[in-house]
Amino acid sequence: MTQQLSKLQNFRAFTGKVVALALPYFNSEEKWKARGLLAAIIALNLAAVYMLVLLNEWNRVFYDALQNKDQVVFWRELGRFTYLAFGFIIIAVYRFYLRQLLEMRWRAWMTAHYLDRWLGNQAFYHLELTRFAQGADTPPDNPDQRIAEDLNLFTSATLGLSMGLLNAVVTLVSFVGILWTLSGSFAFDFNGGSHTIPGFMVWMAVLYCAIGSVLAHYIGRPQIRLNFQQQRVEADFRNHLMRVREYSESIALDRGEPVERQQLGQRFGAVLGNYLQLIKAQKRLIWFTTGFGQAAVVFPFIVAAPRFFSGAIQLGELMQISSAFGRVQDSLSWFVDNYDSLAAWRATTDRLTGFEASFQALQAAETLATTGITDALQIHHLDLALPGGVALMSAQGLAVKPGDTLLIKGPSGSGKSTLFRALAGIWPWAKGEVQRPADFDQRVMFLPQRPYFPVGTLRQALAYPEAADRYSDTELQQALRDALLPDLTGRLNDQDTWGQKLSGGEQQRLAIARALLKKPRWLFADEATSALDETAERTVYERLQALVQSQNGALISIAHRPTVASFHQRQWTLQPGEGGGSRHRLVAG
Repeated sequence: MTQQLSKLQNFRAFTGKVVALALPYFNSEEKWKARGLLAAIIALNLAAVYMLVLLNEWNRVFYDALQNKDQVVFWRELGRFTYLAFGFIIIAVYRFYLRQLLEMRWRAWMTAHYLDRWLGNQAFYHLELTRFAQGADTPPDNPDQRIAEDLNLFTSATLGLSMGLLNAVVTLVSFVGILWTLSGSFAFDFNGGSHTIPGFMVWMAVLYCAIGSVLAHYIGRPQIRLNFQQQRVEADFRNHLMRVREYSESIALDRGEPVERQQLGQRFGAVLGNYLQLIKAQKRLIWFTTGFGQAAVVFPFIVAAPRFFSGAIQLGELMQISSAFGRVQDSLSWFVDNYDSLAAWRATTDRLTGFEASFQALQAAETLATTGITDALQIHHLDLALPGGVALMSAQGLAVKPGDTLLIKGPSGSGKSTLFRALAGIWPWAKGEVQRPADFDQRVMFLPQRPYFPVGTLRQALAYPEAADRYSDTELQQALRDALLPDLTGRLNDQDTWGQKLSGGEQQRLAIARALLKKPRWLFADEATSALDETAERTVYERLQALVQSQNGALISIAHRPTVASFHQRQWTLQPGEGGGSRHRLVAG
């Protein structure tokens, strides 16, 4: 009893997950189109079942005509079959077309919805960070797969299975009465008395399919776990292939091909290993379902044969009984026939539910309190931690005013880059209070050591994330010259993967050109010139200094080179913490 109650609770919980994932689209701004398409699909499914009822009746008349050698009825029923078949074809075609159209619209809406949530508020970045949090719930791996594949699988499977279930229910309701009427009663003597079972064929169909459903569940249940695991290992393999392509130069320089080949082989081995288990589980289920289906073909003839040979029914009625039994059996066997699809759908729903839960967890996370009421960047008190909550650094009573040029120093791993992330508002493990200038978000720019450039034209890479047509060719070319990239001034319309095409130093100078183009007031440079020689570094830093001074702003840098210090008037230093608190504390001087 307890186990059955647990299964019922699990079923209710799963149903709730499906509703929570599916309902938003049908309540969205597209709800009337979505509901209209769904209503049309349901109507066509009902019409298809009605056509099956008419064809079942046609079976009786047609085969009786054959048995009676009645040519008039035979040719008349052939003509009637043409009309019935033509109507059924039209219904089938438009049922398929409208269902595919609804799947496409539903997937498009869900993809846009999840892309907005994934890219909004740096969720894509936070989800990746939480993968390294010790003791925290592991976030969904491979979010690209969730959006690109799982949403597609969920929409198609949900619609396909739900319409299939609707068809099964309506078909069962439509044909069970026919089968009950045709099957007659079964009389037998037991314990000294005579007993009669009305609608015997109906009860035999119910018993046959109930046994089949229970056996299919226990035989096919492992597929739920294996389908879930298969999607994960496939995505891991694909993700590592992408990383090899992304870091192809570094791997080639390190002669790391054997290591990458070994790791790719291990990941693909996991793909094959799990897939082998999956196909073995599918083989066991197919053994059962195929035998179950073949037995169902002859089962109604075996049960109804005594009545036919006794003369109680004619050939047409026998064929009608077989057809009606087949429809009832198909309806009751819906679970058996679709168990493989249900297992894959269950795994897909669980993955999307985990993805949804990760967004909700991010929304509930504590954020850094920031205000914008001053013209300076003021750190009243700030505590930063690593993923998982390990204390990293603390700071209090520090400020950056317009006109400042500030260098932040400290050992590697002490939290300098993390401080930048917290000030930018993207680090989730930050507590405290920071006052930022009112125009900070609109006029701030960060120059990382490894900048990002989109695939496209050079003008798009230079203007990113703004539209390229916002700047004239003259402005773009001047920014490139000021960043010591005069050779690129004639390539603004060239399309390329600039993050791979350019050397490390050229990438850093292109990022600096982007800053010179956009003229931020607050500029943060994190080892932004580490790939440049001293002469080039001196030139670009002089120009960055002049830029922030012209904007009445500030330049804040992280760098290990002593030569960079000469371009800054002030310094903050990360020192070892005291008293068992943060590992480092940030102090002026």
